[in-house]
Amino acid sequence: MILILMTMLITQGGDMLIKLPEPEFTYKSIEECIQQRRSIRSFKDKTLSLQEISNILWVAQGITDNERGYRAVPSAGATYPLILYYATKHGLFKYIPESHGIKQTMEKDLRKDIAKAALDQMFIADAGMVIVITAIFENTTWRYKKRGVRYVHIEVGHCAQNIHLEAVALGLGSVPIGAYHDDELKELLELDQEDPLYIIPVGYPE
Repeated sequence: MILILMTMLITQGGDMLIKLPEPEFTYKSIEECIQQRRSIRSFKDKTLSLQEISNILWVAQGITDNERGYRAVPSAGATYPLILYYATKHGLFKYIPESHGIKQTMEKDLRKDIAKAALDQMFIADAGMVIVITAIFENTTWRYKKRGVRYVHIEVGHCAQNIHLEAVALGLGSVPIGAYHDDELKELLELDQEDPLYIIPVGYPE
């Protein structure tokens, strides 16, 4: 995949990023997506397109107001504590909302390792894309103190719901995963200040 993307490399803050294509809007109604959404735990061995990845990341944390920096999900005080990572057979990537780009943080395919950390739910490893939503709680708690913890948990729900519904709109399947060993997942993704909150496998239903 990296070879295909060589013409879409950009630099931001000294980091080399892969620029994603702009999101393409579908015409499936939100009501249809809600009606058709189901938890999918069986996936085809098929890689998601870069356009599909772009759409999914944009609905999760994409910039919807360039002037004010507002994102696709509501955030208490616009503090934006959430960070998105996703694993594919090509490695681990971090989403950078400001440029709608991605940064590769590891070259290893971590999907099986993530599945093992998620109490051996090995179907996770079959998904073309495994999203891990993390948070830096201090981004929100510095302003809202203890209440900010609740606001972060509310926000990750908004984010995850957008992902699940966009998966339906794209003809894909997904499933919410909340059972995992926090420390194992944090070590696996080499997280520092961030805490993992949510795993979402996304792929083509079998």
